[in-house]
Amino acid sequence: MQKPPASKRHLPTSPFKAPVAPDPKHFAVGDQVTHDMYGLGRVVGMEDGIAALVDFGSTQMRVPSPYAKMTKL
Repeated sequence: MQKPPASKRHLPTSPFKAPVAPDPKHFAVGDQVTHDMYGLGRVVGMEDGIAALVDFGSTQMRVPSPYAKMTKL
């Protein structure tokens, strides 16, 4: 197994702007979401910043944070 490449650090003397970290996604119970693998769903439960329980109609899935494949509609 290979290790993922380390992110490059930003030098204070660099003429380029420092990369901006994306804002973490926040979901609430009742939000309608779409997932890349499971499709449309509705958030039915939240574990504070750890995971979201989403009802996709035929199944309920626990989607762990950082919710990379899930977006709010």
